[in-house]
Amino acid sequence: MSAAARGTAALGSLALAVGLAACGADAEAGAPQDRTLTVLAAASLRDVFTDLATDFESEHDGVTVTLSFAGSSDLGDQILAGAPADVFAPADERTMDRVVEAGDADDPVAFATNTLTVVTPPGNPAGVGSFADLARDDVKVVVCAPEVPCGSATETVADAAGVTIHRVSEEASVTDVLGKVTAGEADAGLVYVTDAALAGHDVEVVDVPETDAALNTYPIAVVAAATDAGAEQRELAQAWVDLVTGETGRAALAEAGFGTP
Repeated sequence: MSAAARGTAALGSLALAVGLAACGADAEAGAPQDRTLTVLAAASLRDVFTDLATDFESEHDGVTVTLSFAGSSDLGDQILAGAPADVFAPADERTMDRVVEAGDADDPVAFATNTLTVVTPPGNPAGVGSFADLARDDVKVVVCAPEVPCGSATETVADAAGVTIHRVSEEASVTDVLGKVTAGEADAGLVYVTDAALAGHDVEVVDVPETDAALNTYPIAVVAAATDAGAEQRELAQAWVDLVTGETGRAALAEAGFGTP
């Protein structure tokens, strides 16, 4: 190749490089940066938060909301162990207190309440008609484990009623309790009224006044890891908290059967 040709090729390569760099700068300046918001929430919030995530993503270009649902105590342990999270929304204040006291979350805001109810498989084959029936030896009852908010509420209700529940299984989350009842593996279960409503015709609800003895309050807070990630991530996490506690979130929660704190 002649010197002139080599010079022309070099100039062409330089022009291409400058052009690509300019395009990259334009893309960086004009296109939103892809970001992920990680929300850890109580299992009973699954449907409401899933719907809210769709709204949130539509209003925040380039943002993907990653939702993780499980028993509140398990999620709290994950945050304390350093699991990635930007927002935490457990089903009780006790679990949130553990995380806040460890310095792993901001001061929380209460945004919803929930109470328990008794559900049975369709047709109520065991003939459960009262809370006292849950003590019968011929009634297989599934409840949440005591360390889970719905389990703690179950203990409160049982103690207040003076009833020893004939429990055959203790589950890690309220959705697991509901699953065993709908599968016919239990004669009755104690779940949140919101979960019973979602189950629809898959369960039969037994209204028992004793469950009024326990009211679960749901708090929400920005996790310290979001703050550590920088101002933009913290602002994004706070925007989710604002959505949940704002008019849109309150309406969605009320429609799902949650109460207000």
